[in-house]
Amino acid sequence: MTESRRRKAPLVADKRYPSKGRKPTATKRAAKPAGKKATARKTTTRRTTRKKTRKKSGGGGGFFRRLFRWVWRLIWGVTWRVGAIAALLLALAVGIVYTSLPDVDALLDGRARGSVTLLDRNGKVFAWRGDQFGGVITADTVSPYLKNAVVATEDKRFYRHFGVSPRGVASAVRINLSEGRGPLSGHGGSTITQQTAKLLCLGVPYVPSEWESEKAYESDCRQGSLWRKAKEAVYAMAMEVKYSKDEVLTIYLNRAFLGSGARGFEAASQRYFGISAAEVNPSQAAMLAGLLVAPTRYAPTNNLQRSQDRAQLVIGLMEAQEYLTASQASKARSNPAQLSEAAAARAGGYFADWVITELPSFFGTDTTDDVVIRTTLDQRLQKSAEEALKYIFEEKVREGSKAQAAIVVMSADGAVRAMVGGRKTRVSGAFNRATQALRQTGSSFKPFVYATALELGYSPLDTVMDEPTCWNIAGSGQWCPKNYTNKYYGRVSLADALKNSLNIPAVKVAEISGLDNVRTVASEFGIESNLAEGPALALGASESTLIEMTGAYAGILNGGSSVEPYGLSELKLLGDSAPMMVTTTGIGERVINDKAAKQLTWMMERVVSEGTGGRAKLPGWQVAGKTGTTQAARDAWFIGFTADYVTGVWMGYDDNTPLSGVTGGGLPAEIWRETMVRVTEGMTPTPLPMLAPDPPVRTAQPQQQRRKGKGFEDTINNLLKNIFGN
Repeated sequence: MTESRRRKAPLVADKRYPSKGRKPTATKRAAKPAGKKATARKTTTRRTTRKKTRKKSGGGGGFFRRLFRWVWRLIWGVTWRVGAIAALLLALAVGIVYTSLPDVDALLDGRARGSVTLLDRNGKVFAWRGDQFGGVITADTVSPYLKNAVVATEDKRFYRHFGVSPRGVASAVRINLSEGRGPLSGHGGSTITQQTAKLLCLGVPYVPSEWESEKAYESDCRQGSLWRKAKEAVYAMAMEVKYSKDEVLTIYLNRAFLGSGARGFEAASQRYFGISAAEVNPSQAAMLAGLLVAPTRYAPTNNLQRSQDRAQLVIGLMEAQEYLTASQASKARSNPAQLSEAAAARAGGYFADWVITELPSFFGTDTTDDVVIRTTLDQRLQKSAEEALKYIFEEKVREGSKAQAAIVVMSADGAVRAMVGGRKTRVSGAFNRATQALRQTGSSFKPFVYATALELGYSPLDTVMDEPTCWNIAGSGQWCPKNYTNKYYGRVSLADALKNSLNIPAVKVAEISGLDNVRTVASEFGIESNLAEGPALALGASESTLIEMTGAYAGILNGGSSVEPYGLSELKLLGDSAPMMVTTTGIGERVINDKAAKQLTWMMERVVSEGTGGRAKLPGWQVAGKTGTTQAARDAWFIGFTADYVTGVWMGYDDNTPLSGVTGGGLPAEIWRETMVRVTEGMTPTPLPMLAPDPPVRTAQPQQQRRKGKGFEDTINNLLKNIFGN
């Protein structure tokens, strides 16, 4: 009671504002929620106080943070808006290009000109000219090794990018800078799609009338400017939208240039290996893919070892990217790709060029079609001529000599079987000394002088005086030719005069036969060059080409008919069955009678068996021919024939420097023999179509002349008594 009396009833104020030291009563505990609210208010007050304190303590740092955030928001706002606009413009540009892209099939063969494929007489390919297109291949039909080699070499992320590879560009820039070049010089980081866009010239077709040349057009397509790169990227992205990845790759596989005139991998595979691109093995695929970086430099027909070394790098890339197993890569390295027999031989380069130039341009150099030509070339004979020339220059000519030589092998009807236009035999587009070089013929012209006399009725056994003689040449004074030996042999037969290549008798026989007649006979036999007007005509003062002279000798072999040398047997357009051009023979009209031709052959056989052409003797074979050496030995010739082939050889310097110690009966005759030893290997000797003359029974008098030159009758009357014996 006392204790309860001591307690005072709590004041109302105490209930609202309890003192700190006093324990909460039941009433206070009941008021706990109100106490929580008060605590929260106190906590909020303390946080606000601390926040204000922090702001005050920040000073200038807060200002810069606010400035940075404002600048960043400004830049971001401008950037995303500009980016959005750029993206819209890019999408618009891609869309415009997309609408202009044709179907894939229209882009596979983009050549501005066609190709010419040359076959030998047996139907085997030996040469190509123009832009070769082997036919359409696709990413599905091509050898998987080739497809993988191209991707591994050119664009390993091909199936993952959208036409442009930022990583590839960045890598290319880094490499260029590390190698001391500009960022866009050298490696371009182009994807296969971008390379395809470049091959398509961004859709700009080649129009001949608008460009100086196709080369200028292609050079413009390969520009590497920044603006060009940007357009190329847009075109590439449009292609990625329009075509599938394999369709883009198909265009690339068909359009890429791979050296030696090959456009597309099918043409290159056929050119280098003689097989389809669907059949190539890993080492062949690696070699083909390796050409893409520099087609001319790495073409295996230019340097096989360099091409094989490049292929080794490609094999390494294929192995690293798991396109080849370790064992497959090892096998490919151990068995590098080799050229086909035709590609390795590169036979008949001079011959192929000559055949093309003989065609109408719309079938040859300017053809827009694919042309297939069957020719007269015999690759065995071609190899024989090339080996013979190489042997003589290696064994018989001093080292370092710049002397040149040419060879033509021909059948009696004018079909050219082999042609060598110079010491470098594996060439294309080179100067052809067999067909282009006009050279003085020297004594190799003399058979046409005697052919004229025989046609007029003289006998090989008729005689003529070999003695010092001079002729008065209008405007030039006296001309007094001499024999090569500087000796004179008195009265000699026509046969002996030709056998020993005597000059005075040849001029006298030309005079008695009539210079106009000699000129006519020579031109009808196929010597089309301008023939000299004066008596020097008889000694070969006129110029001619080796192929003309060889063709003229073929006319003697075939019995006296003219010959037009030819190399084309048949011409077709690819895919056509009917030929558009056919040549079966080059024999033309008769020039001299058969008897005269056979007697002349008999005279020319004695040149080899007994006279100046002794070095051309061919064991077991009858050979007829004639040597020729021009003034100061600037040209040396030997042209001869067996019953099967006529072969002409010329030797000299391109700049007309005199030969040192060389005559037609020397090295040219030896080149002829070495050629014909190889040509006749395995053949059965056939006798020459020659006719020995009957012994003379009367004083030589000309029969009725079929050809009468200017002053012919006067010449007969004035010179007959002094020239021919009684």
